[in-house]
Amino acid sequence: MVSHGEREPIVILVDADACPVKAEIYRVAERHGLAVSVVANAPIAVPREPWIERVVVPGGMDEADHWIAERARPGAIVITADIPLASRSVKAGATTIAPNGRVFTEDSIGMALATRNLMDGLRSAGEATRGPAPFSAKDRSAFLSALDLAIVRLKRAGFAPA
Repeated sequence: MVSHGEREPIVILVDADACPVKAEIYRVAERHGLAVSVVANAPIAVPREPWIERVVVPGGMDEADHWIAERARPGAIVITADIPLASRSVKAGATTIAPNGRVFTEDSIGMALATRNLMDGLRSAGEATRGPAPFSAKDRSAFLSALDLAIVRLKRAGFAPA
């Protein structure tokens, strides 16, 4: 536990089921000395490193989201493309980044949720909608920049590596 006056360490919480940037997360986390929790509904391969924790949650689809949301806090970085989880994480004070580099903030999460709900409603009504664009090298680069910037900002704010 952290003593009075100290901030909790920076941690990275990864919604891993469909995350295309896990290798990049591991590289950046190792460079900065950060702990990573990789959370999924089924066992997935992760490097055998003491700073990487593989978390396999039992039960339904939202269990990984619940696990991450319960641990989201200032000083945590949540990596997810799931808009409802991003919303919960932002509200908990976590830095929240999508795998394409989009940073979710208090200002942007409302519009992201509204757009998601609109598209979900259209699909439920039988409307054909396009899915997300294919993941690209540009997305990977944007993600790496956003993750590095988030870590630098948290360190400047007084959060330390694990």
